[in-house]
Amino acid sequence: MNLPFKEARKKILAGDFSGLFKPNHQSGYIHPSEVAQLFVSIPADKAIDAYNSFSAEQQVNVLPYLDIQLQKKIIKSIAKDRASFILNQLKSDDRTIFYSSSRGIELSRFMEYLNDENRDAVANLLGYSPKSVARIINTDFATVDRTMTIAEASEHLRLNHQDTEAANVIYVVDSEGRLIDDVPVRRLVLNERSKKIMDIVDGFCISLKITDTKEDAVQKFKEYDRVVLPVINDDHVLLGVVTIDDVMDVAEQKATAEIQKFGGIEELDFPYVKTPFFSLLKKRAGWLIVLFLGEMLTATAMGYFDGEISKAVILALFVPLIISSGGNSGSQAATLIIRAMALKELSLKDWWYVMRREILSGLVLGIILGAIGFIRIAIWQNLHWYNYGIHWLLLAITIFFSLIGIVMWGTLSGSMVPMVLKKLKIDPATSSAPFVATLVDVTGLVIYFSIAAIFLKGTLL
Repeated sequence: MNLPFKEARKKILAGDFSGLFKPNHQSGYIHPSEVAQLFVSIPADKAIDAYNSFSAEQQVNVLPYLDIQLQKKIIKSIAKDRASFILNQLKSDDRTIFYSSSRGIELSRFMEYLNDENRDAVANLLGYSPKSVARIINTDFATVDRTMTIAEASEHLRLNHQDTEAANVIYVVDSEGRLIDDVPVRRLVLNERSKKIMDIVDGFCISLKITDTKEDAVQKFKEYDRVVLPVINDDHVLLGVVTIDDVMDVAEQKATAEIQKFGGIEELDFPYVKTPFFSLLKKRAGWLIVLFLGEMLTATAMGYFDGEISKAVILALFVPLIISSGGNSGSQAATLIIRAMALKELSLKDWWYVMRREILSGLVLGIILGAIGFIRIAIWQNLHWYNYGIHWLLLAITIFFSLIGIVMWGTLSGSMVPMVLKKLKIDPATSSAPFVATLVDVTGLVIYFSIAAIFLKGTLL
């Protein structure tokens, strides 16, 4: 940043926008991402005023790095001719992402700012599913003919293509635009200029289809360690490219959504700090109500065993221990399985492997926790820290076997619920940790009191 962050922020808040940033051809040029970081820390109206003080070139460069809400506020606040210039000058993928976030009248209004070519391109891409790579495609790609020499190809690229991130890989196409191969720019630089393009291709070209999902793109970038991938249609015609920066944004959004769902919250439409208060309440209230109603079943279960509790009040002392152990083990299992499924480490066909593994894990973990509970009761009783009565040993055995059963049930539930949801074509992340914990809470009480009825019958019960 040309000015220290705090100094630049202070100037903007004071309404002084002079000398904030230098053009990108001068030393000390600030990267647009740094501008975005600064704008996050100040009120939106001040950020808009500062943005309007930039040159047209800077405004085009900075806009894609701002959050979508601020982008819209800026476009709505500036003159139509300037807004039109900015939106038409954006990279095609940034432009598509901007328009993908708009609906109805707002979308129609923004579409009026585009020239005919860009309007048709955006309208075409918006016709694809929001989950499709079409929504993040960059149509500014560089192509050459395989019969060209490296010297001819270099001159062709210099005259016909811009210096963009999409030009890091050059694509070889035939006369009808069908993709043949890709050529990293380094091969053009490191080979003799008299060589033909067909002599430096390797015959291995990974591509995406326009109908592939964004998740498919993330997986392919991960598998093949690429920074850019071509996008083709069913006829193998090259339509554009997807770059790593857009894929990273997709991966971040997906991970954020899964974390929010797993925490028992509906996916937020905007970052936490940008989400309106009542919208945030709405996203959180739904699951809380469902979980609250679910926890009511816990009270129902305890009411069902009211007779056992009244005969042996001491059983109630261990209810929090029992239900928390089951809920925690279920949440652990759900977390592991959901993440493994998201990373394609597990699929539905692995359900039997997962079930066996989690039952065994639950057994071992239950024995460990049960042994700790048993020892705890024995120590407290023998050191006279608490008097569990003359049948303390039976109580300890009850706790031991209850924990084994409940932890096994917790790991089994936590691992199978996500797979059942996946089978039903529901996002596995919906099986949030609170949901699994609530499920295991209710059933855990049934297991606990049922085992107590077996071991303590004729003694405490």
